[in-house]
Amino acid sequence: MPAEESEVPAGTSVPENDGEVSTETSLPLEADEVAEPTGAAEPDAVSAGTSGDQGEGAGDDAVEVSGAPDLTEDSELDAALEALLLVVDVPAGEELLADTLEQPVGRVRGALRRLSEGYAESERGIDLRYVGDGWRFYSREKYAGYVERYLLDGQRTKLTRAALETLAVIAYRQPVTRSRVAAVRGVNVDGVIRTLVGRGLIGEAGTDPETGGILYCTTELFLERLGLSSLKDLPPLAPLLPEVDSIDDV
Repeated sequence: MPAEESEVPAGTSVPENDGEVSTETSLPLEADEVAEPTGAAEPDAVSAGTSGDQGEGAGDDAVEVSGAPDLTEDSELDAALEALLLVVDVPAGEELLADTLEQPVGRVRGALRRLSEGYAESERGIDLRYVGDGWRFYSREKYAGYVERYLLDGQRTKLTRAALETLAVIAYRQPVTRSRVAAVRGVNVDGVIRTLVGRGLIGEAGTDPETGGILYCTTELFLERLGLSSLKDLPPLAPLLPEVDSIDDV
């Protein structure tokens, strides 16, 4: 996990040479239904953990991946890894990624190295690094000045709709991790959360004992800006978001 929200790291590394923490990027994420594996899978669905030689850790509570593309081609595997890595709270381990995609660990490791080398060779704005026993995306050092300017300027502008939506999810479901907020909104929220932290509207509230992800909650400044004396004064959420009960299942 990046040590400081505003820090932008340098260089590109692979497992043999760990890099530093930095600013993350954004990409959509979708959450699927929970189903118990029954042996034979539906033609258009693949249940995680039902393949005996694909890794361990998936059990009766495996998440069913409906309509997911076939990962036989390397290009499809690379794309699937990108989608996962853009929404992680902490560096993701190779075994976890392989388990999620139901692919051999060796093939996933090779794909990660291939992606990392590709980003470095083309000098993309993002960098894929192996840090803290896992992989994660970071912004490239040569663009640090632009990233810092964006973060600083963002503190003087009005909140965007994305920021307001993220703030609302945190306010009603706190304490909550970034991955949970991302699952609720359907997009990566790392940059938005960084903005909200920088403006003092939310802050860290420990870590999730199950995932190790940082938990976030609103601050006194948030209540001050909204003219509330406590969180109990927040308006009922059900009329605004009828499906709120499904949030805890994400």
